[in-house]
Amino acid sequence: MRALFLGTLLLCCLAGTANAHPHVFVTSVSEVVYDDQGRVTGVKQNWTFDEAFSSYATQGMQQSADGSYTREALAPLAETNVENLKDFGYFTFAKLGGKELLFRPPVDYYLSYANNVLTLHFLLPLSSPQKQGQKALAIQIYDPTYYVAFDLAEQNPVSIAGAPQGCALNVIRPKPPSDSQKQAALQLDEAYFSALDENKDFGAKFANNIQVNCP
Repeated sequence: MRALFLGTLLLCCLAGTANAHPHVFVTSVSEVVYDDQGRVTGVKQNWTFDEAFSSYATQGMQQSADGSYTREALAPLAETNVENLKDFGYFTFAKLGGKELLFRPPVDYYLSYANNVLTLHFLLPLSSPQKQGQKALAIQIYDPTYYVAFDLAEQNPVSIAGAPQGCALNVIRPKPPSDSQKQAALQLDEAYFSALDENKDFGAKFANNIQVNCP
């Protein structure tokens, strides 16, 4: 099985690009999921990778007659991806009323391939369902190391399913990086990762923010 995953794999697959960040670009579509009791239970993620990364990730894999890859062929890679997501906090960070929420390992995961790109689909369950009430639910999607750049899809990037009546969704996209931030990103290297605790908030500057408020 190819030991391939966002973040860790980037050091291997793009070693020749030296200090340039980010290395992988992901278009994100998310769904905040509630149960029949109106409790928030998790987040469905659909992450579409850029064409260059998708091409690298599928090197050596058996193609279908039409040049695509079946879900079955991609299953080992999907499993490797989700197993390693834990090391990066699933790139998904949630708070309810300002209190951090924890996630369990992803379920219902698989990779699909279309138009020369891979999309990773999975459900990220909360450690336990949460009654929201009037507390604000805040979800951020980003890579703390800034190796992976997450952009929300242009159309319908976020939805909510099963939420109590009257809940409102607000999506806040990050501001484009300033010239100084671009220069700082270019300077990131191996030393950055050895001092990650000191620089852990760099990627948060480019976080996509999802907010749900209920009456």
